Amino acid sequence: MFAIPLAWLQLIRERIRLIIAVAGIAFAVLLMMMQFGFRDALFEASVRFHETLNADIVLISPESTALIAMKQFPRRRLFQAGGFDGVEAISPLYLDFGLWQNPLDKTTRQLMVIGIDPYANAFTLPGADTWVNTLKLPDYVLFDGDSRLEFGPIPDLFASGEIVTTEVSGRRITVGGIFNMGASFGADGNLITSDLNFLRMFPRRSPGLVDVGLIRVKPGVDAEQLAARMQEVLDNDVLVFTHAQFAEFERTYWENSTAIGFIFTLGALMGFIVGTVIVYQVLYTDVSDHLPEYATLKAMGYKDTYFYGVVMQESLILSCLGYIPGFLVAYAFYGVIQGATSLPVGMTFERALMVFTLTVFMCTLSGAIAMRRVQSADPADIF
Repeated sequence: MFAIPLAWLQLIRERIRLIIAVAGIAFAVLLMMMQFGFRDALFEASVRFHETLNADIVLISPESTALIAMKQFPRRRLFQAGGFDGVEAISPLYLDFGLWQNPLDKTTRQLMVIGIDPYANAFTLPGADTWVNTLKLPDYVLFDGDSRLEFGPIPDLFASGEIVTTEVSGRRITVGGIFNMGASFGADGNLITSDLNFLRMFPRRSPGLVDVGLIRVKPGVDAEQLAARMQEVLDNDVLVFTHAQFAEFERTYWENSTAIGFIFTLGALMGFIVGTVIVYQVLYTDVSDHLPEYATLKAMGYKDTYFYGVVMQESLILSCLGYIPGFLVAYAFYGVIQGATSLPVGMTFERALMVFTLTVFMCTLSGAIAMRRVQSADPADIF
């Protein structure tokens, strides 16, 4: 009736074996945590830019596949969209990648440059409504304070009152403010500047071709219905999305059109398989070592179901003992990785619960396989 003490006593009888088993399960938990964490960080970081846009409807070129591979469309399409009933405001947005020169060590690194109308209030980021006085100045930019450290300690320099000047793609610029958006797998850093400053940095870009068109609708207007109506009327050289659809468009690209999501999921699967093999070996060895005792208990009248319960309880105990250190190490690693890469790698309740469920399933699956060994405990071998 009280089988849990027996399962526990069998596990702690061989302490070295128990430690090795717990370490193996913890490693499998850590591997699954890291792979799922990287995958989720990829998807979350990929839509950081999209989520901060102050727009209800977005226009892009049908040739665009993701934020890192945007194609331009005629700006007149945006003006045409502005003529629809229910539209409150429109704003063009320009995107390109420039070479940022670290003002301290003079190394260069690519970042994403975003050109906006200073008066359009194109983002919902904190302080966005105060950017106009800075962005309207020639060759002034706003620097993303959550960019990777390789760009230099720009937020610290700016906070100290120092005038930060450097070059972007060979053009001299001045940092006039700091915002916080964050790096992604496609861009290690971000700059926001006015559309005029953007065109000065990239003189080959035509002002009549934009990367993204932002549209805000009037209160009470159904953005989804208006977007569908725009798509029917406008030429086929633009795609019309709602804000949520634009973010999903980006997420779908990284999830289905690249191998990154598949690789991280495969890595988590490998961790699951490794853990399953380790637990199976431990339980199989434990059952083999206690076959004479099991045979004696069978001769006393105990059924196979009793021994199955003991093995399954050993599996559950191992899953809990291995999960705790794996969770703690993964939690610490998340903090280190987030600080080093500026990616949103953090522990979530959903991921912790999912990995715990996988760990329990991994151990019970191993126990179910190892239980076949219990059937070979024959009392006739003892007497």
